[in-house]
Amino acid sequence: MSGIGIGIVGAAGRMGQMLARESRAASMRIVGATEAPGSAALGKDVGELAGLGAIGVLIGDDPLPLFASADVVLDFTAPAATRRHAEIAAQAKCPMVIGTTGLEEEDLDVIARAAQHTPIMRAANTSMGVTLLMSVIRQMAASLDEDFDIEIVEMHHRLKVDAPSGTALALGEAAAAGRKVKLARVADRGRDGLTGQRKRGAIGFAALRGGNVPGDHTVIFAADDERIEVTHRAGNRAIFARGALKAAHWIQGRKPGLYSMNDVLGIAG
Repeated sequence: MSGIGIGIVGAAGRMGQMLARESRAASMRIVGATEAPGSAALGKDVGELAGLGAIGVLIGDDPLPLFASADVVLDFTAPAATRRHAEIAAQAKCPMVIGTTGLEEEDLDVIARAAQHTPIMRAANTSMGVTLLMSVIRQMAASLDEDFDIEIVEMHHRLKVDAPSGTALALGEAAAAGRKVKLARVADRGRDGLTGQRKRGAIGFAALRGGNVPGDHTVIFAADDERIEVTHRAGNRAIFARGALKAAHWIQGRKPGLYSMNDVLGIAG
């Protein structure tokens, strides 16, 4: 992996700092780093901020030079920022790895248009374990009929601002794809008060928040007299950074297009 120059947008955030730390183990060079205008991190050395010691790369607020100089840019920011970054990536023909969650349809449309001009890998969760879990859930949902109710439970740290998590929704999409239905038609994202009986075929979501949990996800298939539970627990955000850096290596030399972690790991479907 040596020789790949990465740019990190949102470099002062939790994931930005983790990407910086893990880049050393992946033998990648940080060639640029940015933060939002007004951030207290502006002008600081990204290596020092991440606990690596000074590396001579100062955090700026202009992403244009970063996209012009990097071999690939990694983005774990916020939807509005990611939209702008995707448009810049398209102009600069710079490959991009996106791990931003909370993206709406309009955000995805912008990313898809940008991917017509440069390769972009987007995933709600860049963990290799979660990528495999999604594949398994799709197969299970295809094999188990609607006698098995599907419920997805996720827990994250108290600072997370979107719910259900992007990973939980992606797991819901995988289950819906296995049953050949649209998640929007069968999703049940909130129960409170007298909700009536559970609808057959629904895919339910429950979101828990507390502490500093990086991310726990459980998919439950519940039928009369039997229940299957499949769980992934993230012990450290480093797993997301490692997957993203693996994707950054994989995307080098790819044709323009929108890719997923399935592509990175060679998982069919």
